[in-house]
Amino acid sequence: MSTARPPTDDDLRTAASRLGRILARRGWQMASAESCTGGLVGHSITQVPRSSDHYLGGVVSYSNAVKEDLLGVGPDLIKRDGAVSAEVAEAMAGGALDRFPAAHLAVAVTGIAGPDGGSAEKPVGLTYVAAGVRDGATVIERHIWPHDRDGNKRASTLACLEVAARLAGDA
Repeated sequence: MSTARPPTDDDLRTAASRLGRILARRGWQMASAESCTGGLVGHSITQVPRSSDHYLGGVVSYSNAVKEDLLGVGPDLIKRDGAVSAEVAEAMAGGALDRFPAAHLAVAVTGIAGPDGGSAEKPVGLTYVAAGVRDGATVIERHIWPHDRDGNKRASTLACLEVAARLAGDA
C-alpha cells in the first residue's frame, strides 16, 4: 500500500469489493470494530452492492468505555498498553467475534488520526489493525500514516480491508 497519497473513494471501493468476493467465495460473514476510523470501514464495505450477504455489522468504539462495555476489552489492558496498541486492536477483533457469533472474520482498528493527540511514543498517524478468524489466526499490523486526519482515517480503512482480505484468502 502506498503512503504517498491518501486512498480515494475508488481505492476503498475496490478493496471492499475484493474483500466481498473473497468472503462470498468462502461463504463467510464478517464484523468490524472501529475506533479511529469512526465507522468508515463499515461504510466502505456497505458502499458495495450485496454487502449484506457478508457484512453483519460493526461497533464504533471511539471511547474506552465502549471498548470495554461493548467489545469486552479489559480496562487493565487499556491502562497497561493504551487504547492505541496492538493488544487492544487484537482484543477489539476478538470482542467483535464474540458479539457477532455468525461472523467467521472480524477486523479492528485503533489509532491516532490527528491532528492532535499524538506523543513522541505514539505519534499522530499511528494505527494498529487486527483481523482475526474465528478459532484461527489473528494478524496485527502497525502503521504510521503521514496524512491529515481524513487521509489517516482512509489509509487505516484501506489497511483494514486489505488485511481482512489477505487473512480470509489465506485461511
